[in-house]
This record gives sequence, structure tokens and C-alpha cells, in this order.
Amino acid sequence: MADNSTTSEQSAEAENRITLDLLNAVHENAQASQRSMASDLGIALGLTNAYLKRCVRKGLVKVAQAPANRYAYYLTPKGFSEKSRLTAGYLKRSFDFYRHARSECDDGLANCAAHNWNRVVLVGTGDLAEIALLCALQHGVTVVGVLDARSTGTSFLHVPLAQDMSNFDAVDAALITDVSKPQRAYLSLGDALPRDHIIVPPLLGFAPEEIEPSAMWGDTS
Repeated sequence: MADNSTTSEQSAEAENRITLDLLNAVHENAQASQRSMASDLGIALGLTNAYLKRCVRKGLVKVAQAPANRYAYYLTPKGFSEKSRLTAGYLKRSFDFYRHARSECDDGLANCAAHNWNRVVLVGTGDLAEIALLCALQHGVTVVGVLDARSTGTSFLHVPLAQDMSNFDAVDAALITDVSKPQRAYLSLGDALPRDHIIVPPLLGFAPEEIEPSAMWGDTS
């Protein structure tokens, strides 16, 4: 499982992302209400309020009285500087993620091809699944579909999307591509495949052998 340092890094990354999104929202529309910001950012109103107060305390955002008893929010010079710093960091991390993800998906799918595991299912939607689909073209491996228990659609890009492995026939191997809940994705496979036929990219931060056998049938939420 991910160690404490990894968890702290993920928490800091999430905080930086919310802060960057909030600074961008303030920059784009100083008259926006906290409620509309929360809706645009996809976070709770209370969390938006807390982050705004933190940005004000840090001198990144200033508040001014607006008509009709409302408030307007403006970026300070320090706020513009912080927005630029966070944006540069996000772009670097995005590039690093793509580079590592491409390399690890290549390795995992090459391993499948070497074992003649030619029909592979991806477990989890998102950026990593998109990268894996591109990599599969280079290894003669067929991605028969994407498994995601939280999915509501029927396709992901050009392949079938399903909530249960029973929707896919003759699957040889699986590649975990759920970045947010990789262990839950791993456990969702149950006994559908031998454990050594399940590929876990190292960037996901855990190894199958670190999961207690008793957890296989426990709470995977």
C-alpha cells in the first residue's frame, strides 16, 4: 500500500489543484459568487469558502464590497505569481505522469504479449486507460473492454464499457488503470482471473502482494 509520504504528497497535490482552480476562477470572473465557484469547481460550498478564506489570509486574493450586498474577489500580485507557479507545477506533473504512464503501460502490455495474453481488459476509466489503449496498438494486444463498477455508459472511447467482468468473453489478463481507487479496482476482479494475470502499473503506488488475502472479499469501497 502507499506509505504515509505518498499519502501526504497526494493530499498536497489535491490542495494545490483546488487552489489553482480557485485562483483561475477568481481571475476569470471577479463577480462570481462562492456558490457558482463551487459548482464550477465541483466541490462543496463550504470547502470553497474555506479555500477562499485561506487565499485571503495568504494575501493571494483580496475582497471588495460589491453592489447588492455581494462581494467581489480579485487576485493580488502575489496571487498572480502563485497562480503561475501552480500552473507550471501542474503542467510538469502532467507531463511526468504521461511519460511514466506510457512507459509502464508499454511494459505491462509487452508482458501480456510475451505470455500470449492477447485479450486484455482495462480496469478503470480515465487518462491512464486512454494511454493504455494507445499503447495496446503497438503490442498486438486487443483491449476487449474497460471495466468500471462506477460507470454509467456503455463505451469508453472506442471500446465497450461495463460494470461486471461477465460482460466480457475470453479475457486473458487485466491492466489496472484506475488512478483514484486502484486497490478497489484490483479487488473488484475477485477470482475472475489468476492474480499473476493482473498487471498493476507501479505508478499506482501499491503491489498486489501487499493486500491481505482476507481483504479480497472485504469492503472495497
